[in-house]
Amino acid sequence: MAGRVCVVTGANRGIGLEVARQLAAAGDTVLLTARDLGKAEKAAAGIGARAWQLDVSDPESAERFGREVGDRHERVDVLVNNAAIHYDTWQRAAGADLTVVREALDTNLLGAWRVTQALLPLLRASRHGRVVNVSSEAGSMASMGSGTPAYAVSKAGLNALTKMLAADLRSERILVNSVCPGWVATDMGGPGGRPVAEGAASVLWAVDLPDGGPTGGFFRDGHPVPW
Repeated sequence: MAGRVCVVTGANRGIGLEVARQLAAAGDTVLLTARDLGKAEKAAAGIGARAWQLDVSDPESAERFGREVGDRHERVDVLVNNAAIHYDTWQRAAGADLTVVREALDTNLLGAWRVTQALLPLLRASRHGRVVNVSSEAGSMASMGSGTPAYAVSKAGLNALTKMLAADLRSERILVNSVCPGWVATDMGGPGGRPVAEGAASVLWAVDLPDGGPTGGFFRDGHPVPW
Protein backbone atom coordinates (compact mmCIF):
# COMPACT_ATOMS: atom_id res chain seq x y z
CA MET A 1 0.00 0.00 0.00
CA ALA A 2 3.04 2.32 0.04
CA GLY A 3 3.27 5.20 -2.41
CA ARG A 4 -0.08 6.72 -1.50
CA VAL A 5 -0.84 10.43 -1.15
CA CYS A 6 -2.14 10.84 2.40
CA VAL A 7 -3.61 13.92 4.10
CA VAL A 8 -3.67 14.04 7.91
CA THR A 9 -5.35 17.05 9.52
CA GLY A 10 -4.33 18.47 12.87
CA ALA A 11 -1.14 16.43 12.67
CA ASN A 12 1.46 18.60 14.39
CA ARG A 13 1.14 16.57 17.60
CA GLY A 14 -0.46 13.56 19.25
CA ILE A 15 -2.26 10.85 17.31
CA GLY A 16 -2.19 12.80 14.07
CA LEU A 17 1.57 13.20 14.20
CA GLU A 18 2.10 9.52 14.94
CA VAL A 19 -0.21 8.48 12.10
CA ALA A 20 1.68 10.83 9.76
CA ARG A 21 5.03 9.49 10.98
CA GLN A 22 4.10 5.87 10.36
CA LEU A 23 2.67 6.61 6.92
CA ALA A 24 5.79 8.51 5.91
CA ALA A 25 8.01 5.72 7.24
CA ALA A 26 6.07 3.25 5.09
CA GLY A 27 6.86 5.23 1.96
CA ASP A 28 3.70 7.28 1.54
CA THR A 29 3.66 10.96 0.59
CA VAL A 30 2.19 12.61 3.67
CA LEU A 31 0.61 16.06 3.68
CA LEU A 32 0.74 17.08 7.33
CA THR A 33 -1.61 19.94 8.16
CA ALA A 34 -2.01 22.29 11.09
CA ARG A 35 -3.59 25.71 11.66
CA ASP A 36 -0.14 27.11 12.43
CA LEU A 37 2.20 26.64 9.47
CA GLY A 38 5.29 26.94 11.67
CA LYS A 39 4.13 24.05 13.86
CA ALA A 40 3.29 21.99 10.78
CA GLU A 41 6.74 22.64 9.31
CA LYS A 42 8.50 21.66 12.53
CA ALA A 43 6.51 18.45 12.83
CA ALA A 44 6.83 17.53 9.16
CA ALA A 45 10.58 18.08 9.09
CA GLY A 46 11.05 15.53 11.83
CA ILE A 47 9.29 12.72 9.97
CA GLY A 48 9.83 13.43 6.28
CA ALA A 49 6.32 14.71 5.58
CA ARG A 50 5.18 17.83 3.73
CA ALA A 51 3.79 20.70 5.77
CA TRP A 52 0.58 22.50 4.83
CA GLN A 53 -1.36 25.25 6.56
CA LEU A 54 -5.01 24.34 7.02
CA ASP A 55 -7.64 25.66 9.40
CA VAL A 56 -10.46 23.14 9.04
CA SER A 57 -12.91 25.54 10.72
CA ASP A 58 -12.37 28.12 7.95
CA PRO A 59 -14.24 27.40 4.68
CA GLU A 60 -11.84 29.56 2.65
CA SER A 61 -8.83 27.74 4.11
CA ALA A 62 -10.34 24.35 3.25
CA GLU A 63 -11.21 25.41 -0.30
CA ARG A 64 -7.73 26.85 -0.83
CA PHE A 65 -6.14 23.69 0.54
CA GLY A 66 -8.15 21.56 -1.87
CA ARG A 67 -7.05 23.70 -4.83
CA GLU A 68 -3.39 23.72 -3.80
CA VAL A 69 -3.27 19.96 -3.25
CA GLY A 70 -4.94 19.47 -6.62
CA ASP A 71 -2.33 21.66 -8.28
CA ARG A 72 0.48 19.45 -6.98
CA HIS A 73 -1.07 15.99 -6.89
CA GLU A 74 -3.31 14.12 -9.29
CA ARG A 75 -5.10 12.33 -6.48
CA VAL A 76 -5.49 11.84 -2.75
CA ASP A 77 -5.61 8.23 -1.61
CA VAL A 78 -6.13 8.72 2.12
CA LEU A 79 -7.76 11.45 4.19
CA VAL A 80 -7.49 11.20 7.96
CA ASN A 81 -9.81 13.75 9.57
CA ASN A 82 -7.99 14.02 12.87
CA ALA A 83 -8.23 17.72 13.80
CA ALA A 84 -10.32 18.23 16.95
CA ILE A 85 -10.75 20.66 19.83
CA HIS A 86 -12.54 21.05 23.19
CA TYR A 87 -12.44 17.90 25.25
CA ASP A 88 -14.62 19.80 27.70
CA THR A 89 -14.41 17.75 30.89
CA TRP A 90 -15.38 20.85 32.91
CA GLN A 91 -18.91 20.98 31.45
CA ARG A 92 -22.21 19.13 31.68
CA ALA A 93 -24.93 19.27 29.05
CA ALA A 94 -27.53 21.09 31.14
CA GLY A 95 -25.29 24.09 31.72
CA ALA A 96 -22.93 23.90 28.76
CA ASP A 97 -21.47 27.03 27.22
CA LEU A 98 -22.98 26.89 23.75
CA THR A 99 -20.17 29.01 22.36
CA VAL A 100 -17.80 26.15 23.20
CA VAL A 101 -20.25 23.67 21.69
CA ARG A 102 -20.44 25.71 18.48
CA GLU A 103 -16.66 25.87 18.22
CA ALA A 104 -16.38 22.10 18.70
CA LEU A 105 -18.99 21.44 16.04
CA ASP A 106 -17.27 23.79 13.60
CA THR A 107 -13.94 21.96 13.90
CA ASN A 108 -14.77 18.38 14.87
CA LEU A 109 -17.79 17.89 12.62
CA LEU A 110 -18.02 20.64 10.01
CA GLY A 111 -14.22 20.77 9.67
CA ALA A 112 -14.08 17.11 8.67
CA TRP A 113 -17.07 17.63 6.39
CA ARG A 114 -15.65 20.64 4.54
CA VAL A 115 -12.18 19.11 4.10
CA THR A 116 -13.71 15.91 2.74
CA GLN A 117 -15.76 17.94 0.27
CA ALA A 118 -12.73 19.99 -0.74
CA LEU A 119 -10.68 16.85 -1.45
CA LEU A 120 -13.45 14.71 -2.88
CA PRO A 121 -12.47 15.20 -6.55
CA LEU A 122 -8.96 13.99 -5.68
CA LEU A 123 -10.27 11.07 -3.62
CA ARG A 124 -12.42 10.09 -6.58
CA ALA A 125 -9.30 10.11 -8.75
CA SER A 126 -7.73 7.46 -6.48
CA ARG A 127 -8.19 3.77 -7.14
CA HIS A 128 -8.24 3.07 -3.40
CA GLY A 129 -9.80 6.08 -1.65
CA ARG A 130 -10.00 5.94 2.14
CA VAL A 131 -11.55 8.48 4.53
CA VAL A 132 -10.91 7.87 8.21
CA ASN A 133 -12.74 10.07 10.69
CA VAL A 134 -10.99 10.03 14.06
CA SER A 135 -13.92 9.81 16.44
CA SER A 136 -14.36 8.73 20.06
CA GLU A 137 -16.50 6.42 22.13
CA ALA A 138 -17.61 9.66 23.79
CA GLY A 139 -19.76 10.06 20.67
CA SER A 140 -21.39 6.64 21.04
CA MET A 141 -25.12 6.96 21.74
CA ALA A 142 -24.97 3.56 23.42
CA SER A 143 -22.82 4.80 26.30
CA MET A 144 -23.21 8.58 26.24
CA GLY A 145 -23.78 10.50 29.47
CA SER A 146 -23.81 14.23 30.15
CA GLY A 147 -20.04 14.78 30.33
CA THR A 148 -17.86 16.50 27.72
CA PRO A 149 -21.01 17.70 25.90
CA ALA A 150 -19.34 19.78 23.19
CA TYR A 151 -16.89 17.03 22.33
CA ALA A 152 -19.41 14.19 22.61
CA VAL A 153 -22.10 15.82 20.47
CA SER A 154 -19.54 16.79 17.82
CA LYS A 155 -18.23 13.22 17.65
CA ALA A 156 -21.75 11.78 17.49
CA GLY A 157 -22.33 14.09 14.54
CA LEU A 158 -19.07 12.93 12.98
CA ASN A 159 -20.24 9.33 13.28
CA ALA A 160 -23.48 10.23 11.52
CA LEU A 161 -21.48 11.93 8.77
CA THR A 162 -19.40 8.77 8.38
CA LYS A 163 -22.48 6.66 7.68
CA MET A 164 -23.90 9.19 5.22
CA LEU A 165 -20.65 9.64 3.28
CA ALA A 166 -20.09 5.90 3.19
CA ALA A 167 -23.52 5.43 1.63
CA ASP A 168 -22.85 8.22 -0.87
CA LEU A 169 -19.43 6.95 -1.91
CA ARG A 170 -19.81 3.18 -1.70
CA SER A 171 -20.37 2.84 -5.45
CA GLU A 172 -17.16 4.82 -6.07
CA ARG A 173 -15.07 2.38 -4.00
CA ILE A 174 -14.18 5.04 -1.40
CA LEU A 175 -14.27 3.51 2.08
CA VAL A 176 -15.37 5.83 4.89
CA ASN A 177 -15.11 4.77 8.53
CA SER A 178 -15.03 6.24 12.03
CA VAL A 179 -12.30 5.10 14.40
CA CYS A 180 -12.05 5.47 18.15
CA PRO A 181 -8.34 5.37 19.05
CA GLY A 182 -9.20 4.84 22.72
CA TRP A 183 -8.03 6.92 25.65
CA VAL A 184 -4.57 7.99 24.55
CA ALA A 185 -1.93 9.87 26.52
CA THR A 186 -1.89 13.08 24.46
CA ASP A 187 -2.22 16.77 25.26
CA MET A 188 -5.99 16.41 24.83
CA GLY A 189 -6.39 13.00 26.47
CA GLY A 190 -4.10 13.71 29.41
CA PRO A 191 -1.80 11.33 31.30
CA GLY A 192 -2.72 7.74 32.04
CA GLY A 193 -3.96 6.72 28.61
CA ARG A 194 -2.57 4.13 26.23
CA PRO A 195 0.61 4.94 24.27
CA VAL A 196 0.14 7.17 21.26
CA ALA A 197 1.40 4.43 18.93
CA GLU A 198 -1.44 2.15 20.02
CA GLY A 199 -4.06 4.80 19.31
CA ALA A 200 -2.46 5.50 15.93
CA ALA A 201 -2.50 1.78 15.10
CA SER A 202 -6.28 1.79 15.43
CA VAL A 203 -6.49 4.62 12.90
CA LEU A 204 -3.99 2.98 10.55
CA TRP A 205 -6.05 -0.20 10.52
CA ALA A 206 -8.80 1.75 8.75
CA VAL A 207 -6.31 3.53 6.48
CA ASP A 208 -4.94 0.18 5.31
CA LEU A 209 -8.25 -1.60 4.70
CA PRO A 210 -8.20 -3.65 1.50
CA ASP A 211 -10.57 -3.02 -1.36
CA GLY A 212 -13.87 -4.56 -0.39
CA GLY A 213 -13.24 -3.86 3.29
CA PRO A 214 -15.91 -2.45 5.60
CA THR A 215 -17.31 1.01 5.06
CA GLY A 216 -19.71 3.06 7.16
CA GLY A 217 -18.53 1.46 10.40
CA PHE A 218 -17.28 2.58 13.82
CA PHE A 219 -14.20 0.70 15.04
CA ARG A 220 -11.53 0.54 17.72
CA ASP A 221 -8.53 -1.73 17.26
CA GLY A 222 -10.26 -3.28 14.26
CA HIS A 223 -13.39 -4.24 16.23
CA PRO A 224 -16.84 -2.61 15.96
CA VAL A 225 -17.85 -0.04 18.57
CA PRO A 226 -21.59 0.35 19.36
CA TRP A 227 -23.09 3.44 17.74
